[in-house]
Amino acid sequence: MSARPSRSPTLAALLAGVDPKAPVAERHLQLLALLDWIRGDGRSVEGATGRLALLVEAAERSPQVATRLRDWWAALVGGLDITTLLADFGFAQRTSMGSELTERLRYKLLPISPDTLDASELFMLALPGEFDARWLAALDEALLARLREVIAPGAGEGASAWQRALLDAMTYCAGQILSTGFAPELRLRMSEAAREAQPFHALIRDVESLRVEVLHPLRTENRREEAVQRLRERLEACRAAASTVYAHFEDNGISVGLVFRLRQLRERILRERELLECLLSPRPAASAVRLLARLVTVGRERRSVRALIASSSSLLAAKVAERSAETGEHYITRTGSEYLAMVRKAAGGGAVMAFTTLVKLGLYALALPVFWGGFLAGLNYAASFVLIQFLHFTVATKQPAMTAPAMAAKLGDLDDRQESVEAFVDKVTHLVRSQVAAVLGNVLLVFPGALALALGLAALKGEPVLDRAEALQVLDSLSLLGPSLLFAAFTGVLLFASSIFAGWLENWFVLRRLDSALQYHPRFTRLLGPERAARWAQSLRENVSGFGANVSLGFMLGLAPAFAGFFGLALEVRHVTLSAGQMGAAAATLGSQALHESAFWWAAAMIPFNGALNVLVSFYLAFRLALRAHNVGRVDRERIYRALRARMRGAPLSFFLPRREGSKDGPDE
Repeated sequence: MSARPSRSPTLAALLAGVDPKAPVAERHLQLLALLDWIRGDGRSVEGATGRLALLVEAAERSPQVATRLRDWWAALVGGLDITTLLADFGFAQRTSMGSELTERLRYKLLPISPDTLDASELFMLALPGEFDARWLAALDEALLARLREVIAPGAGEGASAWQRALLDAMTYCAGQILSTGFAPELRLRMSEAAREAQPFHALIRDVESLRVEVLHPLRTENRREEAVQRLRERLEACRAAASTVYAHFEDNGISVGLVFRLRQLRERILRERELLECLLSPRPAASAVRLLARLVTVGRERRSVRALIASSSSLLAAKVAERSAETGEHYITRTGSEYLAMVRKAAGGGAVMAFTTLVKLGLYALALPVFWGGFLAGLNYAASFVLIQFLHFTVATKQPAMTAPAMAAKLGDLDDRQESVEAFVDKVTHLVRSQVAAVLGNVLLVFPGALALALGLAALKGEPVLDRAEALQVLDSLSLLGPSLLFAAFTGVLLFASSIFAGWLENWFVLRRLDSALQYHPRFTRLLGPERAARWAQSLRENVSGFGANVSLGFMLGLAPAFAGFFGLALEVRHVTLSAGQMGAAAATLGSQALHESAFWWAAAMIPFNGALNVLVSFYLAFRLALRAHNVGRVDRERIYRALRARMRGAPLSFFLPRREGSKDGPDE
């Protein structure tokens, strides 16, 4: 936030108010007022450059104004260290992304005082917007030369002050590059060839060699060019060495903090190059203004919380999507045998969920406090999901968030050939019928399973699991006429969130090399034995993503309503398999009378919508994330829609039932 005058004074009043003997804060406010006047309404670049020309003309016509303006400028720049602006502006002061996030929030929420000796803070106050970059870049060399003669006459004869500032900034920037390049968490992740080349070791020496060649008047031009070339090659070698860390991330997981430091290192190297080009420019005034315009853009990014999160987490999102895509391929059926196998796995999952449903209803009967009731419900769900994983069964609604990244990866391979579009449509067809098989397998077994369990418990206890009023209340809560559609969509969001947590957990597991620690750590090998430790490590490596998804989804389904209720939000979850199981338990109480209850049929009507919303919402969110992570550009959507419509007209059953072994899904068979 900037402290700006509320009125728009005339140029004469502004120049009359310029006082070289004023306190620091007053001089800075005078600068802000002048720049506000030059900026005008912030719409016309020509208007801004024209007003600057008027300011220069006013100083050229009046020696008194020119003298006062020159003394004021000398006092202004004399109280600031310009090298901090050139070398450090736009970079995090600390190496932690969390600290940088806090700093950016401070810039956005708290005002900046003009009473500062920090050139970077004054720069953000003076030139805060994108329009400033535009009018600065539009200044021509003739106007810049006149401006320089007004505020700093004689500077063109010996540009050593500007050169020294640039060289000092290059030294500071090189020191930061060196510090980051020597950090063990990055250095140990570089390739062996990059470490052996030691590109960072001689960086400061190359910068100091250039300083000598630039400032020493007896040196020849050839020696300076050699120093420049050495420094450029050194910077490129540093950049190449840092880029090898990304290859380590591909195989060993990604850390947002390390990605943040790598991006800072890359930007520092680019800044060093910019300073070098500015130092070597034959037109120093023009190059300086271009650098300032660039710093205006950097300043806007410096205050952006969104840009920080997006740039630092993009690789993590890509890795999460990549790992989910690998998992998702296992959920896509292509042949009749795979389709039947999916139905069997889903039926097994439905049988387990029937027990889960009865346990859930038993927890409701305990009338526990909201949090503990939600916690135990989450524990029930999590244990059931993990058991389903151990038994190699499946829960239909967990699949879309895994299969969406696989679809996005396929879309990323799309080209102009019709065959690639047909291949993508085939993938859509396989995915849809895989979901149909999984939902049917879950629902068609969980309903009779819960019904049979409830009848068995009623026979043992001598009374139904639910009384009639409770059974009708369960059916009413599942009705299509109520807010169940909203709750089903909300459950889809939770399903997506669980897949994100699963991908993050697997990335964290790999990054920390916990499988290697379990396999080779002396304590574990003594306890388990070398062979068993190796098997456990491999098994945990293969299943950690599934554990993360199952446990997180279970507790989110149980605790999300409790936390929402704390804030007064009457949110509930509507998981299609659990809803069908609750219907079965309610039908056990009502018996054949359930067929005469409208509440039963409205709840039954909700089941397909429940399953569709669970699947579509989680798939859509995961698909959008995967598209961004894979950097998929715009494709010819009309071609895809046309191909999908043709498939629906020619072979509509291919979206629901598998084709014969070896046959195509297309309409031409």
